[in-house]
Amino acid sequence: MTMGDGAAKINNHHVYDVSIDVLGQQPSTCFDDDGRLKRTGTVWTASAHIITAVIGSGVLSLAWAIAQLGWIAGPAVMFLFSFVIYYTSTLLADCYRSGDPISGKRNYTYMDAVRSNLGGAHVKLCGLIQYVNLFGVAIGYTIAASISMMAIKRSNCFHDSGGKNPCHMSSNPYMIAFGIAEIIFSQIPDFDQIWWLSIVAAVMSFTYSAIGLALGIVQVAANKSFKGSFTGISVGSVTETQKIWRSFQALGDIAFAYSFSIILIEIQDTVRSPPAESKTMKKASFISIAVTTLFYMLCGCMGYAAFGDLAPGNLLTGFGFYNPFWLLDIANAAIVIHLVGAYQVYCQPLFAFIEKWAVQRWPDSDFITKDIKIRIPGLRPYSLNLFRLVWRSAFVVLTTLISMLLPFFNDIVGLLGALGFWPLTVYFPIEMYIAQKKLPKWSTKWVCLQMLSLACLVISIAAAAGSIAGVASDLKVYRPFKTSY
Repeated sequence: MTMGDGAAKINNHHVYDVSIDVLGQQPSTCFDDDGRLKRTGTVWTASAHIITAVIGSGVLSLAWAIAQLGWIAGPAVMFLFSFVIYYTSTLLADCYRSGDPISGKRNYTYMDAVRSNLGGAHVKLCGLIQYVNLFGVAIGYTIAASISMMAIKRSNCFHDSGGKNPCHMSSNPYMIAFGIAEIIFSQIPDFDQIWWLSIVAAVMSFTYSAIGLALGIVQVAANKSFKGSFTGISVGSVTETQKIWRSFQALGDIAFAYSFSIILIEIQDTVRSPPAESKTMKKASFISIAVTTLFYMLCGCMGYAAFGDLAPGNLLTGFGFYNPFWLLDIANAAIVIHLVGAYQVYCQPLFAFIEKWAVQRWPDSDFITKDIKIRIPGLRPYSLNLFRLVWRSAFVVLTTLISMLLPFFNDIVGLLGALGFWPLTVYFPIEMYIAQKKLPKWSTKWVCLQMLSLACLVISIAAAAGSIAGVASDLKVYRPFKTSY
């Protein structure tokens, strides 16, 4: 997440609060107007953060999504989503400061922006949607990582047996292994703020996306033709009802591949001024969405051109490709490494939120507030907090169990995309913009914005329905904890 994924929490390490001189003298050149250390971000760093955050495992389901919609509707829907997301991200960029766009009060997070522009029940609703979405992303990543780990094992098994052995195996051990790794990493208090994490995630996501793209191009060259049709998968290979549901689900998959609004304000908070942050952010949004759309078009369309109606749900693990097996192994290993970090990047804000709430609720409890210092030879002493140990481990165990119960990558990705897309990408940015600019009801701009919001709500509901129908059809042939590929 979308999971997009890698650089999702770039919170500028706001630990440098200093008091601005109260005698009315100019604040120093080292600090910004809010007393925090001067921000240094530019159009290019902001674009890089967005691209890293957006290009994640969602890219792998795009060939399947285009296969459901066909050569005309597939790319058209992708352009439509990129336009809507660019437009609403420009509205959201204006909400970073309340009041004056140059000297107004800063909002450091998405929820802060909702609080200062809308307030009341909107804040609770936004928080609920955001944290449920993050919980869902954790489940989606666990499934995706286990599928990639199995793909490495299976591609080696296929290679050794010369393709004679179907190599069926259970996904459970791989999910458990991923869960154990996440329990260990989740004990690092500010893992999402480790600076190199973003770089590793960026390199990994470009590695596997580029391998997927290159294999697609090679396959098209080998076929000597472009596969696929103008209307997508034909009725006959699927029933009419399935065709409708799968087209809806494809919308959810594409929405998930683009979702980054949830972190836009945090990225904007790293940008220097002058010029006004909103100006820089609008440019960065344009550059990053243009690059991402081009990349998605190439990956999605090449995957569809290579396999036509048979495009797999996950390009690198659906065994559209068997050779070169070592290249597939590298791509899948890159996915796993990326997802290990991305899981933490998305979950750490949720961990911090619950821990902060627990400290406020039970300030005198030793279990919650007391840190135990553990000396590790050669390293700094590690602060072990019992509540953190128990709560974070329980969270990872729960997401791993749910993943083992519902291991349907495509349907879960579509559902997450659908649930997060309308409220976080369209509804809140539009409502905040209307509140901030004090647009009168029934004015032309107000009506146009509400129509855009309504149209996106309809798309979201359709995509969610398609994904739920997909899960329902998976459940017909499914036995708990017995999933094998």
